[in-house]
Amino acid sequence: MSTITFESFGLNKALLQALTTEGYTIPTPIQAQAIPDVMLGRDLLGIAQTGTGKTAAFALPILHRLAENRVAPLPRTTRCLILSPTRELASQIAESFKAYGKHLGFKVAVVFGGVKYGPQERAIQGGLDVLVATPGRLLDHMQQKTLDLSSTEIFVLDEADQMLDLGFVKPIRQIVSRIPAKRQNLFFSATMPTEIGKLAGELLKDPVKVQVTPQSTTVERINQSVIHVEQGRKRALLTEMFADDNFTRCLVFTKTKHGADKVAAYLEAGGVQAGAIHGNKSQPQRERTLAAFKAGKLRVLVATDIAARGIDVDGVSHVVNFELPFVPEAYVHRIGRTARAGADGSAISFVAGDEMKLLKDIEKTTRQKIPATDRRNDKSLGLLDQSIMAAGVGTKATMPDREERPRGEGRGARNPRRDGVKPAHGGQPHRQRKPAPGGNREGGRDGGRDGGGRDQNRGHNGDRSIVSVTPFDPLAADRARSAANANRPVAAAKPDGEIARRPRGRRPSNGGKGYVAKA
Repeated sequence: MSTITFESFGLNKALLQALTTEGYTIPTPIQAQAIPDVMLGRDLLGIAQTGTGKTAAFALPILHRLAENRVAPLPRTTRCLILSPTRELASQIAESFKAYGKHLGFKVAVVFGGVKYGPQERAIQGGLDVLVATPGRLLDHMQQKTLDLSSTEIFVLDEADQMLDLGFVKPIRQIVSRIPAKRQNLFFSATMPTEIGKLAGELLKDPVKVQVTPQSTTVERINQSVIHVEQGRKRALLTEMFADDNFTRCLVFTKTKHGADKVAAYLEAGGVQAGAIHGNKSQPQRERTLAAFKAGKLRVLVATDIAARGIDVDGVSHVVNFELPFVPEAYVHRIGRTARAGADGSAISFVAGDEMKLLKDIEKTTRQKIPATDRRNDKSLGLLDQSIMAAGVGTKATMPDREERPRGEGRGARNPRRDGVKPAHGGQPHRQRKPAPGGNREGGRDGGRDGGGRDQNRGHNGDRSIVSVTPFDPLAADRARSAANANRPVAAAKPDGEIARRPRGRRPSNGGKGYVAKA
């Protein structure tokens, strides 16, 4: 059997060139099954776990179809719409489209909440070939009439089961109602609950079904294990595990946002570089933390389930379920962050006494018995917890430092006229009028210059000396006004009983005729 390659699909040459640059030569199973049918314009139902390469499975054929029928998009429209449940996943998909289509010149934009509307509106204004969005912000743009979906040709719904968990099914139906009925639909989900199956039936027309792994099963390459431990000692157990150097890059999942912050702060107090990412963090904070984790500056990233889908980091050695998820399918998504692209990985779950039922549901869903060890009543964990708490644990882990921009990048250099002391009469230094060439406003032609024509206020190197400039006095104008009033002559006091006369120069009210005696 001959090996399938990307060239055998008949993809656009510009796409093949980009794939070669990225180092991709052999497609994954879902890519091999999905790309040919999507290139033909058929609807697709794809059931695949995260990390199987499904983004390229729909991005490559979509870019190929758009290139085959290249049409300039109308203002405020998009030819292809991809819906994603989280900001991070939306950003990843958009970056993939830009990487694969960098030789095609398509307009790609990403729209999600937590950031300003202005840049997004300007990106949409000129028309787009590909728009990746989260449902909430997309609806906002539609309601504000900044986006029109009447020209959309391809619609992609990614991570549909996560959309269901986040309550996005109704917004999805609202968005689909604005898209033309004649379109290509691509539907991807890691699992297929009843509600998702119903939604797929509404959207898809005679779809091709692609299922890479059996439903609700976990990746075989992941070494799964369970540790029974008390809830109060889970943080100490987690800190102890990082004494092992094999825990190079670890993802820890918690149920709540507050719990993620507490675990990250505890690890930091225990000497482990850790950060937290969840929905309460601002978009810049999430991006900085995730970038630090990808760059290896953070050894641990603590996240909630909502952020789990958007984390695509290579080389994750371990996934730790600090708390078991309520939904068994979420366990599949969590541990899918490791053992990506054929690599091996480990998934460890901490199970307290009140989580035994959740563990049984997970084992029933995954159809396997997960090996377990018991660390309950372990005194060493209690002593470790006491020592860390005594050292002091903050409420949140410190944010990673911002990367310093090299000189010349980003914001330009400041105006050199701004650097210095403000003039005595006030105003902005960089707005001051420059003296005329060869002259000086404050002392005639030669004022302020020595016999050699050199400015006395400048040093030997030609720079203006700050010492010789009068320091800025914000009350200088008021003091000058007060001094002028003090020097004004005061009129002599009138003796008592003297009639006040009209001021000289003022005409009487009768036109200057003088006082007329009344008859």
